Amino acid sequence: MCGIEAAYRAGATVMQKPISCHLFPLRIKATAEGDIINYEPFDEICNAGCLNGERLQIPVYVFVKDALIRRYGSDFYEALSATDHFLRS
Repeated sequence: MCGIEAAYRAGATVMQKPISCHLFPLRIKATAEGDIINYEPFDEICNAGCLNGERLQIPVYVFVKDALIRRYGSDFYEALSATDHFLRS
């Protein structure tokens, strides 16, 4: 957790970390047709988190749920979650 996030969670500031950091390891590319969301693996930064996510069977989009809702809203997140559940069944 970065210093900005720690201060925000402790109530020492109302400023959240930038959305690009909050979404990490997802990266957003804006296009004329809309945003493209890609997973960007960084072994040296995310390896422990990725291994834990695999062990717990938590998809990346669930790990960054708060950030996705912050950026795109709860309707987007619910549609994403429903799509994932549909595709896995």
